[in-house]
Amino acid sequence: MVTYSFPGKVALVTGSSRGMGAAILEAFARAGTTCIVNFFADPAGDNRRDAEETAERLRKHRVPVHLIEADVRSFESVQTLMGKIKEVAGGLDIIVNNAGILRDRTVKKMTEEDWHSVLDTNLDGVFFCSKLGAEILRDGGRIVNIASISGITGFHGQANYAAAKAGVIALTKVLSKELARRGITVNAVAPGVIQTPMLGGLKAEVLAEYEKQIPVGRVGRPEDVAHAVLFLACEESAYITGQTLPITGGWF
Repeated sequence: MVTYSFPGKVALVTGSSRGMGAAILEAFARAGTTCIVNFFADPAGDNRRDAEETAERLRKHRVPVHLIEADVRSFESVQTLMGKIKEVAGGLDIIVNNAGILRDRTVKKMTEEDWHSVLDTNLDGVFFCSKLGAEILRDGGRIVNIASISGITGFHGQANYAAAKAGVIALTKVLSKELARRGITVNAVAPGVIQTPMLGGLKAEVLAEYEKQIPVGRVGRPEDVAHAVLFLACEESAYITGQTLPITGGWF
């Protein structure tokens, strides 16, 4: 088993209150990383509770953990987020742009709000966090963007999501060139079907149909994505940049 170690490093994972973001941050915590748990408070308060529970779980790995609320859709909110990180942790070494939402509909039924809400979170959020995060990211740092196989293949009913994730892949390529002189690598992962709260709305028979199409015979786990993110964040991956790694179990 590969064991990663990030002594003295600071990692921000956006949208890390639960699901894949929390799994990625826990993998970093096990590797000795100072962790920034980011969440955006929903009216019911569920995201805050989830974030607090995630922070407590991370602290069991005996690493510093900072819980910071921020809305990645807002330039000003992300500015405040980066300012707080600079204050409590001195800067960043790793940024994982994970925050994302789904609003699936066919183009015919998709509303303007459906379109903009997904683009605002899934693409604008990556741009804001990368642009402003780069200001406090130390030279030799890492940015890993969570794209999607949908951004490569395109799925029925996901015009907004596929467009946003395709944009993330293109943004990854551009940032990798612009930040290379500082030794910062920028890569993306493109997960397929991963067992997260986002899949909660899928019917069992739909999920079973997906599993039939996936060569390895199962849907992915958040940990499958986390392991790939840690590889792209480690020192040994310093010559890999501008790339998008599909994590699909051989699907597509």
